[in-house]
Formats: sequence, structure tokens, C-alpha cells
Amino acid sequence: MQFMVSTGRHHGFESLEEARLLLVLDFAGDLVDVVSQPLRLRFGTAAGDREHTPDFLAVTRSGTWLIDVRPARLIGEPDLESFAAAAEVAMACGWRFAVIAEWKAHVTATLDALSSQRRPLSDPLGLRPGLLAAAARPGARFGQVAAALAGKAGVSPGKIGGSPGKVGARRPILGRSRR
Repeated sequence: MQFMVSTGRHHGFESLEEARLLLVLDFAGDLVDVVSQPLRLRFGTAAGDREHTPDFLAVTRSGTWLIDVRPARLIGEPDLESFAAAAEVAMACGWRFAVIAEWKAHVTATLDALSSQRRPLSDPLGLRPGLLAAAARPGARFGQVAAALAGKAGVSPGKIGGSPGKVGARRPILGRSRR
């Protein structure tokens, strides 16, 4: 299940590619709602009757999209027939149709970076103001900023790295591991 800020709900997906599309839709800015596997199509082909279930129906402020997600390397002839049938249904309903087959690398990297920062982070120990003040000093080094933790929330210079202004890389900053 993928939580979407746009809808305020969790939405189902069956692959990492589908999860990525939900993230993209969430960042698109005009999403109103999205439904996973919204309908099942039954259609005839030269080889006989077939069924296909598109992956998403996305309602946006600019229109409705019926969407299939399938990595390009996995798209075969039966998939092309299914996509054609889904496109016909979408057109008959006044919707748009898209097949999401791949993303450019910079798109996924950017979305990963942005999505990791979109939720507010808490500061339960109240360390942020002191750390920001220490980091704002001209020429501040990491060890000096970390030493600003001394005396806060049970942190002492010895637990940071053995002496004030020096941070040891072999121990966690708080002197204990959390599992």
C-alpha cells in the first residue's frame, strides 16, 4: 500500500513500477483521486476472447486517465492488444489512456530525493536549534557542530568521540545503537 498525500489514503499496487507511478501522480499536483484496478475489460481477438485489467484510473483536475504500467522489456504482443482495448474504452468514456513503460533516470532520482523530504521530521530531543546555531558559525567543522550536543539529552563529549570537537566514526553519536 502506498500512502498518497494528494488523496489522504493508501492505494494498492502490485509492482515497484506501479508504486513509482503513484509517487509521480502524488507529485503531479493536480490529482483528485486514483483507483487501483478500476475495471476488467473483456474483448475479442483473432485468437479468441481475452480479459485485461488496467492498473489505475487517475482523476485529475485536467481530465481522467486510464493507465497501464508495464516495463518496456516485458511488453509482448498480447499486452499490445490489451493496451489497444483499454485505449478504445478510455476514448469511448472521454478519458485519456497511457502506458507507463519506463522513466528516465533523473526523474526517479529526483522523485526519491523530493519524496524523502516531504514529511516534516520531528526533533524530540530539542537539539535542532543548538545544532543550527553551531553550524551557522563561520568555518564551523562537523566535530564542533557535534560538540554542541554536549550536555544535551544525556550526550557528553566522551560519548561523541572522546574529546570536545572530535567525532569518532567507530561509535554512534549517542553512544548506543538503536535496533
